[in-house]
Amino acid sequence: MKTAFKFVSILLFTFALVLTSCRKEESEFIETPPEDTLEPNSLIADLMLRTVTNDGSNDNILDLANCINIKLPITVTANSTEIVINSETDYNKVEYIFDEEYDDINVLNISFPITIVYTDYSEAIMNNIDDLYNTADICNGENIADEDIECIDFVYPFSVSIFNTNNEQLSTEVFTNDKELYHFIKTISTEDIVSIDFPISVELTDNSQFEIYSMTELQTSIENHQNDCDEDDDFDHDDDDCDQCTQELVADFLTGCQDWYVDKLKKNNVDYNTIYDGYDFNFFTNGTVSVYWNSTTAYGSWSITGTANDIILTIDIPTLPLCNNNWELQEINNNTGLTKVDFILNTDDRLRYRNNCN
Repeated sequence: MKTAFKFVSILLFTFALVLTSCRKEESEFIETPPEDTLEPNSLIADLMLRTVTNDGSNDNILDLANCINIKLPITVTANSTEIVINSETDYNKVEYIFDEEYDDINVLNISFPITIVYTDYSEAIMNNIDDLYNTADICNGENIADEDIECIDFVYPFSVSIFNTNNEQLSTEVFTNDKELYHFIKTISTEDIVSIDFPISVELTDNSQFEIYSMTELQTSIENHQNDCDEDDDFDHDDDDCDQCTQELVADFLTGCQDWYVDKLKKNNVDYNTIYDGYDFNFFTNGTVSVYWNSTTAYGSWSITGTANDIILTIDIPTLPLCNNNWELQEINNNTGLTKVDFILNTDDRLRYRNNCN
């Protein structure tokens, strides 16, 4: 009997100890300063929500809509060429076909049905092109930015601690992607005391990462970097093709391959695509260029200025005036076994060099 009493006493003491310990943890959590908690409808909650909102502009070449994107994989036909799009990188295949000719009418046909994803990650099935167009009409128009923040991203996984003041339950939530975090932020209630388990990491558009150690620091970081990049919310699919281009990269391409030929040439809105057939262009590291055709050689100069999408190639070959201009670099592409370097000037002039060198 005495042994039984001892056992019950020990059990009650242990229970009290555990309960006291839990209460202590809850008390410590409740006493977290307000500035270190994630409250519903607060500024930091809004900034985080916009950062993890589904970006509908990444596939505008397909749907011309900022508020939706098409769930992959899908099959499309671009100017009579069938393409299976399995990932975002395959959007470049459509753009490559559209860029091949500059004076044609580009046509894209989508194989329906397809599934679209809204900014809140909800989904809907589109059975035909009319369904898609009607849905796209609710989106922001061209050149109007949507509300999502694309210039800074969370690095996963990371976790938060939640204490519910109603049921006095303490729990932990681990996030592995934007969708999970989006839905969590949307469902935070006034009874939830939420604390991010710092430090966490964020990533910028230049792929650099850094750690965040507080809610205040997180808010400041999002505010400071939210406009760092061009979110490409318009429908001009050529305006960001050289985000990573440098003068050195262009020079390496031009001087690293021999016998470039003119694939496309338009001047003052007149096509001269065949005028330099059989002409071999060679660019040298000393800034000179030579052109050889029919036992004839002409000489000139070239130079590069600017960065990224604002790189300018200046060509001056006195005997070949149609080549001469301050050409704006549009794209370097060597994904198909051929290398092409494309230049434009307004909408009336275009020069594209091609080479079998890859």
